[in-house]
Amino acid sequence: MKIGVLGAGLMGKEAARDLVASPNVSVVGLADIDLQRAQTVCNQLQSPKLTAHQVNASDEANLAQYIGQFDVIINALFYSFNEIVAKTAIKLGVHSVDLGGHIGHITDKVLELKKDAEVANVTLIPDLGVAPGMINILSGYGASKLDQLQSIRLYVGGIPVKPDAPLEYNHVFSMEGVFDHYTDPSLIIRNGMKQEVPSLSEVERIYFEKFGPLEAFHTSGGTSTLSISYPDLETLEYKTIRYPGHAEKFKLLVDLNLTRADYEVDVHGQKIKPRDVFLKVLDPIVELGDKDDAVLLRVVVSGEKNGEQKTYAYEMTTYKDREHNVTAMARATANTISVVAQMIANGDITKRGVYPPEQIVPGALYMEQMAKRNVVIHEMEMTEKTHVNS
Repeated sequence: MKIGVLGAGLMGKEAARDLVASPNVSVVGLADIDLQRAQTVCNQLQSPKLTAHQVNASDEANLAQYIGQFDVIINALFYSFNEIVAKTAIKLGVHSVDLGGHIGHITDKVLELKKDAEVANVTLIPDLGVAPGMINILSGYGASKLDQLQSIRLYVGGIPVKPDAPLEYNHVFSMEGVFDHYTDPSLIIRNGMKQEVPSLSEVERIYFEKFGPLEAFHTSGGTSTLSISYPDLETLEYKTIRYPGHAEKFKLLVDLNLTRADYEVDVHGQKIKPRDVFLKVLDPIVELGDKDDAVLLRVVVSGEKNGEQKTYAYEMTTYKDREHNVTAMARATANTISVVAQMIANGDITKRGVYPPEQIVPGALYMEQMAKRNVVIHEMEMTEKTHVNS
């Protein structure tokens, strides 16, 4: 199978690392607008399967020339390119997967291409990161084991193994993205009703092995397509995991309008966005650098099976790969998108059209493949009287 990667950044590089290590993959392309950047990654990975390409994803003809060489395309570019990549892949009859992007309803625009993809006999799956992505796949897997699905509760956090004051947090993706998740309202389903609650609210204690007490609170974007795939849910909630006290500290910063994208102040006759200044101040404080990070994840799916209440819980703790200097978040994200791309290429996924991960990715096989990459997801089955400690 031939698989092409778009984007030679961290996620693209790690997806390429996994692809070249996979026996069934014969050809891997790595494309970037900066050829030297792609070539540097190829030099580091040193695989005869891997070739660097220069591609301007804004140029549809240039993009098509690259995409047409492969069976599946892994789109690891910035989310604003997701729509043009999806449309181009469909035109060329090439399968495609991306890391998602709910800002500006980008994922919705990709999902709207379902009929076109069916006609072209291709499969497109957006949102294949961790959250959204891994949590969707595990939610879908748990739901498939129930006769009636009632509740999905999601907990995810990328945190430093050894936290430092003042925020006890180091970012593993854009701080601007973190600001948006903390500032925008969170969509939930409660008592069967879709509603919005403020982000950073309803803080609860949560526990993971090898970690002291942690906290979890609402943030935006995490429920992704689940409310559409499962419209009859009684409960749907997504919470972000951090060290205790983080939400309270950040809520003060949000309340002071330091994270708002649409807010300006006048300083000596000059219009300045406090958010821009705050980002510059914060960046060196929360830079992960060489520190070890961990990704903690828990998906709790509840409902009815054979007339009894059943709960399936999926839990993962993944650490940084020190040997290759790859963050835990990059490992969990890049392996997810690589595994699913290979499932499409080798025929494990045969449905054609555009589908969110929970509707199409086989959960048991996904967990098995992730375990081979040392990203181990544990499944627990509980009766009505047993609860996950959250």
